Amino acid sequence: MVAFIEPVAVGQEFLRSDWPLHVTLVRFDVGNDGDAARFAALAEMPAKQALGTVLAVGGEDRFGRQGSVPVSLVETDPALQMLHDSLVQAVQQVSGRVASPQYTRRNFRPHVSHHGDRRVHRGDAVVLDQIALVDMAPDGNHTIRRILELWELRK
Repeated sequence: MVAFIEPVAVGQEFLRSDWPLHVTLVRFDVGNDGDAARFAALAEMPAKQALGTVLAVGGEDRFGRQGSVPVSLVETDPALQMLHDSLVQAVQQVSGRVASPQYTRRNFRPHVSHHGDRRVHRGDAVVLDQIALVDMAPDGNHTIRRILELWELRK
């Protein structure tokens, strides 16, 4: 589950190495498509409630193996934390597995990874206007990603 910063659409596919800018809300795996559908149903209300939340971009850091991924940190926000916590709970309700449990709940560190020249900067405002469920290996292909569900702020 992610909040996209760059515009996307349901069904859109992109390479594993070329994500649109986004804030990861929770990384997880489920057993099958039925579990994914149940998760989406549980995620819908928290996602819709978070739409419109304005987040502030803070400082920079480096994540990943040996700090190889430059990121812009997103300032702590109660609505964002509530969304994250609700999504973690939904993963547990469908017997899913959170990919990085050490970075959930109190240890959630929202951020936007830089992609070449595409990035956000300190002081930028990021609006949660597109929250999505992304398939990390559609049809078993681990090189692409596909947007399965998308909740959007009506403009």
